[in-house]
Amino acid sequence: MKLPLNVDLSGKVAVITGAGGVLCSAFSVALAQCGAKVAVLDLNIDAAQKVADEITAAGGCAVAVKVNCLEAESLKAAHDVVLEKLGPCDILINGAGGNNPRGTTDDEQFDAKIEGIKTFFDLDPAGVRFVFDLNVIAALMTTQVFAKDMIGRGGNIMNVSSMNAFRPLTKIPAYSGAKSAVSNFTQWLATYLAKSNIRVNAVAPGFFVTNQNRGLLFTEDGKPTARTGKILAATPMGRFGEADELLGAVLFLLCDEAASFITGVVLPIDGGFSAYSGV
Repeated sequence: MKLPLNVDLSGKVAVITGAGGVLCSAFSVALAQCGAKVAVLDLNIDAAQKVADEITAAGGCAVAVKVNCLEAESLKAAHDVVLEKLGPCDILINGAGGNNPRGTTDDEQFDAKIEGIKTFFDLDPAGVRFVFDLNVIAALMTTQVFAKDMIGRGGNIMNVSSMNAFRPLTKIPAYSGAKSAVSNFTQWLATYLAKSNIRVNAVAPGFFVTNQNRGLLFTEDGKPTARTGKILAATPMGRFGEADELLGAVLFLLCDEAASFITGVVLPIDGGFSAYSGV
């Protein structure tokens, strides 16, 4: 992987959750190339191991660890593994998250004349709660476990927000609300930990094709869906982002030499989506 910035993370231990996915696997590889020892955490241990193997095959240092970020005992066990094999955490990227169909409507706007679809009034509160847990509570619990390593030493925490936090998208009220909470949590935590020499920031990706959203963006034969057409029409650059286009922002914000006075920032990386009014 060709890195956009030359950042020295030698000797740092980086813990990345959701690291088996498209975006956070790219983060993992990039941080390893910068010299960090990377803990590749994911509920899917096979996906995590694949990323760790890629890193070690290239001469880097990585360990794959299975974790459920919503279970305290699982997080504690993962922390014990990381501490034993790599050392205390210096960098934490809370990448675990996602949406769930139970927090999604079928319609973009309510029309009482249309029957047989799931509207806002049919949403399962348990499903909405799950999406909030997956994005917000998981980040909170993971930070409680791993950020303790940074007390007295300093460190960096990075959350993954979304364009939904700036402009809620139709059909996905739970995910939009949850990512707004992630952005707010980022700012709150940045303030809370500032005097502990721990910086807390977030990236807010626009539209990137991932394993979670591929089925919403493309048909089985690879053709763009109607939703893809809307997304690209509202993105001034007219295309989806590539995972490596997030790396410059991630590395910059994690670099103490370059971003030492930056904390509490939620940085959009969206091809202009958040700046476009539609007219």
